Amino acid sequence: MKLTLEELAKIVDGNLVGDASIIIKGASSLSDACDTDITFFGDKKLESLVSVTKAGVILYPNSISYDKLKNKNLILVANPYLAFSKILTIIDNERLSYFKSGISSKATVSQTAKIGQNASIGDNVIIEDNVIIGANTKILPNVYIGSNTIIGNDCLIYPNVTIRNNIKIGNACIFHPGVVIGGDGFGYKTVGNEVFKIPQIGTVEIGNNVEIGANTTIDRATTGKTVVGDNTKIDNLVMIAHNVKIGKNCTIVAQVGIAGSTEVGDNVVLAGQAAIVGHIKIGNNVMVGGQSGVMNDLEDKAVVFGSPAQPIREHMKMFAIMKKLPEIYSKLNKLEKLLDKKED
Repeated sequence: MKLTLEELAKIVDGNLVGDASIIIKGASSLSDACDTDITFFGDKKLESLVSVTKAGVILYPNSISYDKLKNKNLILVANPYLAFSKILTIIDNERLSYFKSGISSKATVSQTAKIGQNASIGDNVIIEDNVIIGANTKILPNVYIGSNTIIGNDCLIYPNVTIRNNIKIGNACIFHPGVVIGGDGFGYKTVGNEVFKIPQIGTVEIGNNVEIGANTTIDRATTGKTVVGDNTKIDNLVMIAHNVKIGKNCTIVAQVGIAGSTEVGDNVVLAGQAAIVGHIKIGNNVMVGGQSGVMNDLEDKAVVFGSPAQPIREHMKMFAIMKKLPEIYSKLNKLEKLLDKKED
């Protein structure tokens, strides 16, 4: 990146206060920035760093006075963090531009596969029969894509991702290293002393603009499909079982586990290590706290915490009582002793 402050102000739709000709080449935090970096101020806890940062320019809230920062170059915006993300996107796109379009001579691509315009296929990638790869999609080294799978346009598939057969993936998706899409669901039946495997012949369907973190697994359905809706963001080390259906705009944080055939609505947040049992329904706009165990259906807009999960206000009341248990226990002991003396 090499942009003037005037150009940066236009990109983020902000108002420049300072020298429009200064050139910015990178982005960094308030504490680490140098005079060719752009940074942002969005957390009052870091207010002391604003006056001492060496950054060439600061993305600064337009709702806060900047009278004490007359020696600083500022770009005034409504949301500094969002504006900063736009600059980071420019830098990231420059990084990705180094992956040139074309198929590596070290890749193995079926003659029946269809590779879109300007797609990039890296070393040691294996693409099986009848796969369709969309335009501008980048598939980095050591990725496996099974037969009859469709991947949309503008996707980014990082190294060592496995996408098995008959999978459908939308546009502008990002899969981080180690992701496995379409592994067999955990389907078994115990008869007597033997455990029999139930073949998993379904598929996985992933919408547009979905991001999936490193080493996350999404199992194929027994029959039918496992679904992840548009714009859903999934963190590292998440397990999504067979026939699960996840709605749009959800946020699923690290180490969440969702058991088979559960339905998750739109705009749901599942915090870290939450566990969701199978065959239940979670409504829209639900928030589940970290390490919670959800065992029953949740209505729209529910906010729950704990294991078993319960409305967060009830959980906090119980937690407040639990903190007093030593005191309550001590008082009970004293009462018991008084009663014993009276009986004597």
